[in-house]
Amino acid sequence: MQYRAFVLVLACFTTAALAQDEGPPGTLGFNGSLGTQAALLVMDGEARSVHMGQSVHGVKLVSMEGDLATVEVAGQRRVLRLGASPGRIGRGSTGGNAGQPQQIVLSVGPGGHFTAAGTINGHATQFLVDTGATSVSIGQAEAERLGLSYRDGRHVVAQTANGSAPAYVLTLDSVRVNEVEVRNVEAIVVPSAMSHILLGNSFLNRFQMRRDNEILTLDLRY
Repeated sequence: MQYRAFVLVLACFTTAALAQDEGPPGTLGFNGSLGTQAALLVMDGEARSVHMGQSVHGVKLVSMEGDLATVEVAGQRRVLRLGASPGRIGRGSTGGNAGQPQQIVLSVGPGGHFTAAGTINGHATQFLVDTGATSVSIGQAEAERLGLSYRDGRHVVAQTANGSAPAYVLTLDSVRVNEVEVRNVEAIVVPSAMSHILLGNSFLNRFQMRRDNEILTLDLRY
């Protein structure tokens, strides 16, 4: 009887282990932290507790910092923001390097805006899609937090809600949204306080955009 019970437990453990090795989910979100070493991730609408360094359904928890969680999916890292609408894990088939993620899929958020977590030059931040912005626009305080040497950039005068203000134009080495990375992206740093970095056309023009109701899809052109 004890041997049969042991075999049953071993079979259950093996089944659970195999489940963790399944392919990645279609949608993924960050719904909360469980202490400092585990996160509550929402995969295809189902909440999963994932410990640091653990891989569940092909999603590995790499780190947590404040309301951001960094995970690794299919060898690519992406940053999830606490409470944001779960994003789809999409991989296009055109443009860019073969085998690299080429598609960003975003769900509409509060106020009808599309927001996403990502990185600039490897540092985690949060974006808001703004098709009316010429360049990626960054508040000065956020630029300093990201360690950008923006004062070495080209000095310009920007028009803000409070009138004219000095600003700086520079080139970002890397902008990553979800698991898609674009290099050498023009940005402008302005003195205004901003809740998000505006993801403007210097980034968006690299993509073919389409919106289907509450879903925005960006397919990399090159």
